[in-house]
Amino acid sequence: MTVRIFVAGASGVIGVRLVPMLVAAGHTVGAMTRSAEKADRLAQLGAQPIVCDVFDRPALTRAVRSFAPGVLLHELTDLPDDLVDLPEESLLNARIRAEGTRNLLDAVDPSKPARVIAQSVAWTMRPGPEADAVAALEDAVLAVGGVVLRYGLFYGPGTYYQRELPSAPRVHINTAAARTVEALDAHPGIVTVIDT
Repeated sequence: MTVRIFVAGASGVIGVRLVPMLVAAGHTVGAMTRSAEKADRLAQLGAQPIVCDVFDRPALTRAVRSFAPGVLLHELTDLPDDLVDLPEESLLNARIRAEGTRNLLDAVDPSKPARVIAQSVAWTMRPGPEADAVAALEDAVLAVGGVVLRYGLFYGPGTYYQRELPSAPRVHINTAAARTVEALDAHPGIVTVIDT
């Protein structure tokens, strides 16, 4: 069955792999990015580009409701391009997981509910704002009967680990994308996405 899928974080490392897979499967894909410069690339991948910031609640609500998705796929993160630039505590990423998730869920038209699938992590985070944000994301998604994808550390082209393997739990970026497409049919709850 083909559905309308709103992908938040479509221009990220997993999003750019997911979008063509979803399009190839016959789905109609609304591909959200903050960057107008990335919109053309998303269109070339076969998606309908949507330039919007997850923290602009009115614009986000308009974008989600006008697209009217059957599935809301949340792959948003806010991380630097290089691992050496990753702060010990990524408050930007924590904000996108907590406030960004809340904004996405609130943007869905309650009269036309969408299935929610959201990115999380498969490792235990040390206590602090990031761990609290991961818990808030998971609680919010599970509360609406959604699916939480607990990914291992990504490795492969375009990731922090292009030439070496990160510590476990880990998952190749292409495997993560393929398993995310499979998760469209997953039962509500938590799905762990790691190398087996």
